[in-house]
Amino acid sequence: MTRSILDESQIHPAIRKALTSNNSEIIREVQAAIASNAVVVIGMAQNPFVRKARKLLDATGRPYKYLEYGSYLNQWRRRNSLKMWSGWPTFPMVFVKGMLVGGAGELQRLIDSGEFSRMIAD
Repeated sequence: MTRSILDESQIHPAIRKALTSNNSEIIREVQAAIASNAVVVIGMAQNPFVRKARKLLDATGRPYKYLEYGSYLNQWRRRNSLKMWSGWPTFPMVFVKGMLVGGAGELQRLIDSGEFSRMIAD
């Protein structure tokens, strides 16, 4: 899969540093969580799909790390950095063994098909 990303030659040198450092602490925090946990859910308060993903994981009995960044009313800029980093446009973002698997709907399909269990077992 290739994702369309603006080529660096099309980014003015004066803003390159701003692009690489913009909210980089949130990305580092997520990367650290992904590196040290088999399952990570990134979400936001008040989001019903985040609650659904967490309930699905709770039902499997598998431990997971949950990171929450604001709500519909705040921290949207920080969350936007995660969306740009991952390429996934919504919350939750679910990572299994370091791989972005999608949101609540995608997690449901993985669990229903048995793929989630296979991924965790590897």
